[in-house]
Amino acid sequence: MSAPSPAAPAPSPVVVWLRDLIRKPFFWGIVAIVALLLLNVVKDPAYLAITVNPANGNLVGNLIDIMRSSAPVLMIAVGMSLVIATGGIDLSVGSVMAVAGAVSMEFLKYAGDSASIGVAFSALGLALLVSAAVGAFNGFLVAYVGLQPFISTLVMMLAGRGLAKVITSGQNTAASNEPFRWIANGYVLGLPVVFLLALVLVIAAGLVVRRSALGLMIEAIGINPRASRMAGIQPKGLLLTVYILSGLLAGVAGIFSVATVMTVDVTRTGSQMELDAILAVVIGGTSLAGGKFSVGGAAIGALLIATLDKTVLFLGVSSSATPAFKAIVIVVLCLLQSQRVRSWFTSRRASGGPGGGAGTRSAGDPPPSGGGGDGGADPGAHTVSSGDGAAASSPGGAGLASDVEAKEVAA
Repeated sequence: MSAPSPAAPAPSPVVVWLRDLIRKPFFWGIVAIVALLLLNVVKDPAYLAITVNPANGNLVGNLIDIMRSSAPVLMIAVGMSLVIATGGIDLSVGSVMAVAGAVSMEFLKYAGDSASIGVAFSALGLALLVSAAVGAFNGFLVAYVGLQPFISTLVMMLAGRGLAKVITSGQNTAASNEPFRWIANGYVLGLPVVFLLALVLVIAAGLVVRRSALGLMIEAIGINPRASRMAGIQPKGLLLTVYILSGLLAGVAGIFSVATVMTVDVTRTGSQMELDAILAVVIGGTSLAGGKFSVGGAAIGALLIATLDKTVLFLGVSSSATPAFKAIVIVVLCLLQSQRVRSWFTSRRASGGPGGGAGTRSAGDPPPSGGGGDGGADPGAHTVSSGDGAAASSPGGAGLASDVEAKEVAA
């Protein structure tokens, strides 16, 4: 009787950690950012250089420019991730940016005081109030009227741009107010104020959805609205809140955009920004079917979009070829994120190629499967499971948990 063969040694914790990290969607977003920066360094070795402006002591460089340009995308990406997590979508964020910019510039133009902090705060508050009202209108149509999110926000995307033109009488509006301009052009500790403000808001949103039950309830609505309602969650109020937050953050993005040049162009401010927001959310690992979402992943996706736009300009890609260049980068990144694609490569490697045998699989490798998916969520992402209190302690809990398991398999 032959002795049993010794068991294969367990992989080290470092190897397991690396394999788990590779499965995270946001990891490939970071890889793409690094790859784009390296591509720029190949063309100009001094691309990553950061210097100090001797006149004012502020930091200058391409990385600083990327930080500044990423701020509006960061705002709308965070709001979009919350909306998509509920199973909806907000196509009106670009138009809301134009409305917020139009309101603030018109107010500053007629206020006249170019040095008043009070006037700047008044313009800020009025623009955010109008933006929140637009978001509330979207939420009302979705939650209480029952319209499809795509249709209701598509209507607002068209109507919002028209509203901005009505506010400015169809003209580009310029204004002068140094405190307001400082929001997008000022520096604190050598870094752009606009990026620091965006970073604070992203961290605050991440803490709220991670440290409270809000994120779990948002995911529950996206997974199964009926089961979440049976579990004691009120979908209508949460949907209204989510769309208000999306409108509010889009208004902040609009203020960031117009404060840079102190001019609003109602036809171009926020144009196609909803597409960048959706791309950033998907890159960060949020499922378009609703449920799982990640604020941190959306932030990484926004940084990737800003880096990609900067790379396109730096490499001199023609405007006609820019969409194709961005599409190629995004498609490659989504393929790298796909668990199905990675499992296919793993199975081929284990079998030794097309003509190989069954081969063996190491302990840490994912099992080859046709189910695929977009990988796991990052640590900031919520995942509803049958062990969660609301789901397990109510009649709707079983249905909610089973839907979660089905979505995880089908993902």
